[in-house]
Amino acid sequence: MTLAAAEEDAEAAPVLAWSRNAPRRRWSPAGFENGERRLAEETAVAIVHDASTTAVLMATPHDIEDLALGFSLTEGVIDSLDQVRGVEVAQSDLGVEARLWLTPDCAGRLAARRRRIAGPTGCGLCGIDSLGEAIRPPPRVTRDLKVTPDQLLAAMEDLSQAQALGRDTRAAHAAGFWTATSGLVAAREDVGRHNALDKLAGALARMEAARGGVVLLTSRVSVEMVQKTAAIGAPVLCAVSAPTALAVRTAEAAGVTLVAVARHDGFEVFTGGQRIAW
Repeated sequence: MTLAAAEEDAEAAPVLAWSRNAPRRRWSPAGFENGERRLAEETAVAIVHDASTTAVLMATPHDIEDLALGFSLTEGVIDSLDQVRGVEVAQSDLGVEARLWLTPDCAGRLAARRRRIAGPTGCGLCGIDSLGEAIRPPPRVTRDLKVTPDQLLAAMEDLSQAQALGRDTRAAHAAGFWTATSGLVAAREDVGRHNALDKLAGALARMEAARGGVVLLTSRVSVEMVQKTAAIGAPVLCAVSAPTALAVRTAEAAGVTLVAVARHDGFEVFTGGQRIAW
């Protein structure tokens, strides 16, 4: 499915307001000026599995179903969408609930990974109750792929062009998925970088997209971003900012090619250089 088709499908679903104008007073050496700025919206989103809250995230209230499904996949609550019997998104004055009903075989793992804590924007570890969970071993990615430097730079530019909320507000992260045959397959945005990647994971699962491509990020690369990329099954991760040392070690262990500090004039490869066609 093309990016345009994916976005058309997303527009068919219920859409919540994700940005709005706010009055502001701007100062510059020329003096004060009254006006407005477009701001990204942020709300509490509860991920509810089988009528019990698993996590509460602060997120942009858009692509909520993708967020709920992607979170469930990348956090190991489910292995596939076949284990989800139904999804419902409900909005209230307090925020949004994404309600998922799972197959009985998920009950045990869900009890082991239950979270009951609200986290700040972009927090990827809120509610984790053990060090083992924080640095859990990622699945190993064995898919083969060759990408050229020009393809990676073009893919990052495509993601930049797809950032509607980012252009509007200058306050949102984006995650995208690119393949050599289809280009930018999907892109999702959120005030939280983990949320953006989870939304992407959910979108890819719903589209049944092939995973032999590149995950693109507009954020820094922390260990959780590598773990989620490995859960998606993508062999290459490319980001505009630098990784942490633990993220590099995790990417090496997961067999993920980690490309970072990607700018218009170059990038740095930290792991899996065999997938780059120099």
